Amino acid sequence: MFTRFSSSAKRALRAAEQASRNHNHYYVGVEHLLFALLEEHDPGVESRLSEMHADRNFLQLEVRRALGTGEDRLWDGILITPRVRRVVRIAEEGTAPDAEIDPLALLDAIRSEGGGIAAELLRRSAETYPAKHR
Repeated sequence: MFTRFSSSAKRALRAAEQASRNHNHYYVGVEHLLFALLEEHDPGVESRLSEMHADRNFLQLEVRRALGTGEDRLWDGILITPRVRRVVRIAEEGTAPDAEIDPLALLDAIRSEGGGIAAELLRRSAETYPAKHR
């Protein structure tokens, strides 16, 4: 599923898995992926967030709040949610067949998929903080 990921996209996915573990979750959801994309400071993602007039501090705070904490138990493995699978599929479809999927493609796919908390936070950030970037 992740064979076309660039090294930076793979790093973001590993960071999303770690965020899942840190929050005692047994799954990687789109919110974990957004959290990781914000933490990785990829230049393409940074540029897109600026274009969107998204406020990084708002996003980081709200994603952390949305993630909360899960059950305090160890899990044998971490599942990838159906929404993350959709986001990856959208990123694949939007990337040339011979190109790698990069973090920016993942961020754009989160926005394009449009469902869930992560996409809603991206929309709210752009609506709440646009004047700051003018």
